[in-house]
Amino acid sequence: MTPTLVRHHRHTESSAPADGASRARDWAEIQERMLAPLYEAVYARLEVGPATRMLSLGCGSGLALLMAVGRGAGVTGVDTDPHRLALARARLLSAPEDRGAPAAVPLLTDTVSAAADDGPHNLITAFTPIGCEAGDGEDLVRALETAMPSADRRAVVVLTGWGPPERCATEAVLRVAGRLADDGRGPGGGWRGPRRDDLEDVAFRSGLRPDGSGRVACPFGYADLDSAVRGLLSTRLFEAAVRATDRWQVEKELAEALHPHRRPDGTVWMSNVFRYLVCTT
Repeated sequence: MTPTLVRHHRHTESSAPADGASRARDWAEIQERMLAPLYEAVYARLEVGPATRMLSLGCGSGLALLMAVGRGAGVTGVDTDPHRLALARARLLSAPEDRGAPAAVPLLTDTVSAAADDGPHNLITAFTPIGCEAGDGEDLVRALETAMPSADRRAVVVLTGWGPPERCATEAVLRVAGRLADDGRGPGGGWRGPRRDDLEDVAFRSGLRPDGSGRVACPFGYADLDSAVRGLLSTRLFEAAVRATDRWQVEKELAEALHPHRRPDGTVWMSNVFRYLVCTT
């Protein structure tokens, strides 16, 4: 990292302690769109349309829901973050009719059981990539155990994760989260990195049968360094690091890790590949 980068990444609004609402806005405005190619590839492969009744586990601020609604699908979303759910509701309510606004407000809830009761669903998606944090696979298995009993008998389940580390430039940047979360005090959470069989392991433990897979290029592009830092912090992968150190320290080291990915015009660009696994019940 050069001294110039340190000097230019001074305390801005993003350096102040961020509350849940501001992180959710950063997710919706900066980060969530990075996975849009993944959503579109899955929907195209599965021919998502008016016959689709989709349950989205970890629906975030609703971009994947909105894209499915635009294809005519009925959607239900669940997320534990109330701020992201509020943004999802606002998105779906404000979508113009010619862009697929639903006739009735879809159910958006913070509990999987309530979302499952809104079924039956013939498509369940988990677009939050697993293999990022220790225990996220177990969390998804529990969510699927709750969702599956009320799913359609021929439901399709889609699991997603990061691709090979050598094809994901952001993986090296996210290692900052794991290193700072430990901070010499024992394991503290944060990024653990994907493993080759993460998706298959969740499928096996959930009683699902893999029925195809795919890889999708999802580059992460940001207008400037500050946007990149805010976007990555909004993923929640750095929360353990912030607790172990402080937000300023995390921002500083994140900016350092992003420096190799800055372009001459100040933008930040990282190529990534994400993987999805299509399963049947």
